[in-house]
Amino acid sequence: MIYDVIVVGGGIAGLMAAIEAKSDYNKVAIMTKGNLFKSNSSLASGGINGTLNASDMKAIKQHIEDTIKGAYGLGDKKTIKYMCENAPKIIKQLVEFGVKFDRDENGNILQRSFGGGSAKRTCYIGDKTGAEITQILIKIAKQKGIKFLVNHFVTNLTTLKNSVSGVVTIRRVDSSVVVYPAKSVILAGGGYAGIFRGHSTNAQDYTGDLLAIALRVGLHLKDMEFVQFHPTGFIKTNYLVSEAARGEGGLLINSKGESFVDELGPRDVVSRAIQNQIENGQDVFLDLRHLSLETIEVKLPSLYKSAFMQAGIDISKELLPIKPVAHYTMGGIEVDMVSTDIKGLFACGECASNGVHGANRLGGNSLLEGAVFGALSGKEAQIYANSNEFLPIEFSNVIKDIKIVDTIFDSDTSKNFNAMRVSLGNTMFNNAGLIRDEESLNKAYDYIRYLRSEALSLHCVHKDRGNNVELISILELRNALEISQAVVMSALKRKESRGAHYRKDYPYSDESQMKSIVIREVAKCQLEIWFKENWVLYKIRKWFYGI
Repeated sequence: MIYDVIVVGGGIAGLMAAIEAKSDYNKVAIMTKGNLFKSNSSLASGGINGTLNASDMKAIKQHIEDTIKGAYGLGDKKTIKYMCENAPKIIKQLVEFGVKFDRDENGNILQRSFGGGSAKRTCYIGDKTGAEITQILIKIAKQKGIKFLVNHFVTNLTTLKNSVSGVVTIRRVDSSVVVYPAKSVILAGGGYAGIFRGHSTNAQDYTGDLLAIALRVGLHLKDMEFVQFHPTGFIKTNYLVSEAARGEGGLLINSKGESFVDELGPRDVVSRAIQNQIENGQDVFLDLRHLSLETIEVKLPSLYKSAFMQAGIDISKELLPIKPVAHYTMGGIEVDMVSTDIKGLFACGECASNGVHGANRLGGNSLLEGAVFGALSGKEAQIYANSNEFLPIEFSNVIKDIKIVDTIFDSDTSKNFNAMRVSLGNTMFNNAGLIRDEESLNKAYDYIRYLRSEALSLHCVHKDRGNNVELISILELRNALEISQAVVMSALKRKESRGAHYRKDYPYSDESQMKSIVIREVAKCQLEIWFKENWVLYKIRKWFYGI
């Protein structure tokens, strides 16, 4: 089957992209590698930022300034301005689609405080905002006739003369390599916080597959060192305790019952404060006992149930133990708003790095970013598809992927890919996580290089090609290792602390490094890295920060 537009990813960015790309005269498909309802967007419980009144320029400007401040000097003002100015329109569009945000007795949309914000601008649906929005968008997409291609693992893109021509996938039902021609393609497959396996709110398959593919087709990755750790995850299961809990008045206290941080400060600040408490022998708890049971049941119903089911704790009466967990990645495929350097190829959402978050992300801005730039990428992809023809498929890359799959099936192995994935997660968290330094990062780098060589000798133990979990897991691990290497190399290159990137050997920010780090693949297992100069942005930042 051929499609005018193929969207890879089924979160809010991908769904909005597909909806905007669809017309009465074209064919649009959404491709996901697994369950459509398992995206990070579905798990984003706290809310979506946005000024509700499009004519309230003061409030919009305040949103812009908060976002720029939260980006720690690396935010792209043009992109941030576009997002914040389009927020009222996006919120209105979601309401028209059928999203039922919580409202007051007069019917006005309620908004709560979120970390790093100077005003209440986060619209919400209890603590299940992301799930409600994605379910509505899936319904709208189906009504528009968008095709859902689930259980397709994307391995590559085909291009011709620097223009995209199709998507190469493994069809999981039979492990066949299948090519889908397309006039334009949108990458919206999420981030890479799953590389911190065992220490992340993300599903374990969020391993940066599309970023690895982007490197293979010659695109650049940007800001890969900036990984946001959410301050509050369950101790044992890493379940995300939404910022909504603190937005509704939840407190953070240590074993002594002491408060030690502003609960609604930027996430990097709060996470490091919690980690410091833990390293000094203190347990850290979220205290909601002062809230009424009615408030908890209405405002935080998912947390109330999950705390009891997963931790055996009644949060209306007991303290909830928490820890920081890898949650969101600011780095991604370098784009200009949504456009890549390959014609007809666009990227949006968490897998893209357009400068809207810079070195850190404000709570509530992720769903907004996905919706705003998903919609923009859909419009751009439709325009491109309408004015261009299908291109021939270059099958050399397809043949390579077929050979890779055959090799993984045809040989035997004595190595355990699951053990490697767990080991990688522990290495990344312990040596390239919340707090880093030269020694720990070099340890991580050496171990990742070792694992990359070992991963090439992994093969399926079970040879049945029907829904073979091992095949996809091995390919995910290879992608995760490449992305982990990019993260560590970027963290080593940035000899300062900025936003979500904290180095204890360089604890202060360095004005000379107030620029993004860019990476490209120059050969297999070989990455090139450099600081990107952008004097226009540099002048804007000097003006904004007064330095």
